[in-house]
Amino acid sequence: MNEWERLHRQAEYYKAAYPPGTRVLLLHMGDDPRPVADNTRATVKFVDDVATVHCTFDNSRSLGLCPGEDSFRKLTEEELAQEQTEDMTEDESGPVMGM
Repeated sequence: MNEWERLHRQAEYYKAAYPPGTRVLLLHMGDDPRPVADNTRATVKFVDDVATVHCTFDNSRSLGLCPGEDSFRKLTEEELAQEQTEDMTEDESGPVMGM
């Protein structure tokens, strides 16, 4: 298998494994001059043709994660459920608009 085919297969794998909207947790960012902090959560926007997983992080940064260079994983079902519970709690206890 040549390098192009290897990269193509890797990109197809990551596109299937991390579709848009997938929630991920950055464990550690590799050699980046302005890294995102470890343990920051993100939402996948898309995966490009060289398998870079492009995300919008919860701290409002957008950046691509490179498999093999950056360490990340999908959030578990329990973590997703906890996020939903926290979102509902924040909605209920948010600011009250009034006169």
